[in-house]
Amino acid sequence: MYHINKNRIFIFVHMETSKLLERALKLDFLSLEEGMWLYHNAPTADLVYTGNALRDIHKKNSRHVTWIIDRNLNTTNVCIANCKFCNFFRRPGHEESYITDIETYKRKIDETIRYGGEQLLLQGGHHPELGLRFYTGLFRELKQLYPQIKLHALGPPEIAHIAKLDGLSHTEVLSALKEAGLDSLPGAGAEILNDRVRRLISKGKCSGREWLDVMRAAHQLDITTSATMMFGHVETIEERFEHLVWLREVQAEKPASAKGFLAFIPWPFQDDGTLLRKIRGIRNTISGDEYIRMIALSRIMLPNIENIQASWLTIGKQVAQLCLHAGANDFGSIMIEENVVSAAGAPHRFTSSGIQEAIREAGFIPQLRNQQYEYREMPALMEEQVIDY
Repeated sequence: MYHINKNRIFIFVHMETSKLLERALKLDFLSLEEGMWLYHNAPTADLVYTGNALRDIHKKNSRHVTWIIDRNLNTTNVCIANCKFCNFFRRPGHEESYITDIETYKRKIDETIRYGGEQLLLQGGHHPELGLRFYTGLFRELKQLYPQIKLHALGPPEIAHIAKLDGLSHTEVLSALKEAGLDSLPGAGAEILNDRVRRLISKGKCSGREWLDVMRAAHQLDITTSATMMFGHVETIEERFEHLVWLREVQAEKPASAKGFLAFIPWPFQDDGTLLRKIRGIRNTISGDEYIRMIALSRIMLPNIENIQASWLTIGKQVAQLCLHAGANDFGSIMIEENVVSAAGAPHRFTSSGIQEAIREAGFIPQLRNQQYEYREMPALMEEQVIDY
């Protein structure tokens, strides 16, 4: 009768895990299969140790954790993408639909500046009538009114949408937007880049390949970008790691003079009131432990992306603090305003003093930054954020 020697299996798993983590510490590119092996077999403590060691390598043992003051301001809530995880959008003609007017921009930007912010994360929906002329005109007007404000604006799905509306290439759209005042491109709309997943949750958005191609075009134009992943819905573990490998490949292709992806930000699917939950019963089951593991694995799988951000907005203060010991080096924004993820149930909030205190509590030094991950001095005169949104 054949007997399984559990001790030998344990030793084999431990040895294979150790080999992979040793390679990760040398900044090797682990394969999709190797990443999955670690996901399924590596103890959390080992992943956390390796993620933290890689953070120290990237950040030269700095104890600083960066954060930013900005505002997520929406150009419009009109969208024809029909994403099944989004409660924010309204269809064209809906009584609650809007296009933000310039007076609203001015009021909210003035408010942002009073709170010490110097950036707008400017995004919206796939409006069927807003093409390149609208966005270049808006960007020029905002830059004329507020030349000091940085525009971290749109995202690959919106770039692809504008290109289709106007019959232009991604490069033509990005070049015109950069000339009009675009400073950097967020990693919005990545979700999971595998098209099986996208057909189920965001069929009206660009394909995963097109998302990656927009980022390639941005990097060729020396537009800095970020990358994201929304996980914990209908994707497989293989599709998560495929996503990471594809991001790494695009970063490896960038021109040597370009920064490319400055940061990677993963967050768990927020399910409250979404069609995914109502119709398909899909719920967010990502535990704190799994999120911490994914932060560490992101650091391991993305050795060519310097900054990893913990999404306190979706996972809360305590888990985010633990992520700082698992590979994350950035706490993101206080988000003076955020309407999209919050509409699906993300309940957490931070003020400027609160986010700094959270970083200190975790044993690190808070450091204000800009979108280029350059250090900023704290503004001399700065109101504390008290907005109830």
